[in-house]
Amino acid sequence: MPVNDPVGDMLTRLRNASRARHDKVVIPHSKLKLEIIKVLKDEGFIGDFVVHTLEGTPQSEITVQLKYGPDRSPAITGIRRVSKPGLRRYAGVNDIPQVLGGMGISILSTSRGILVDSEARKQKAGGELLCTVY
Repeated sequence: MPVNDPVGDMLTRLRNASRARHDKVVIPHSKLKLEIIKVLKDEGFIGDFVVHTLEGTPQSEITVQLKYGPDRSPAITGIRRVSKPGLRRYAGVNDIPQVLGGMGISILSTSRGILVDSEARKQKAGGELLCTVY
């Protein structure tokens, strides 16, 4: 079934699996989704991920290992899509929002690739606000 917003679908899969306390979630592969997942891993919101192809299908998949605290509380308490296909949101370097006073992250698509808000400020690069994670 075709999806109008693949990034939004990925974020919803992560949110739902995290709330349901699943150990892993399978997401259809794309370069943009893979870069977002790499950022989430670097920031400590997910455990690990594996990209694998299934025989007989043209689409690869990403299996994401979710991360939980010692009391089984999820590392991702909130994940929200900011820029949607119907309304794109862009931010200059001085307008990049802080999430929960710096406790969360914003993920941006910039001319220098997919970056976290703090890294985008360091590199003085604005771009499209993809999502916020806390």
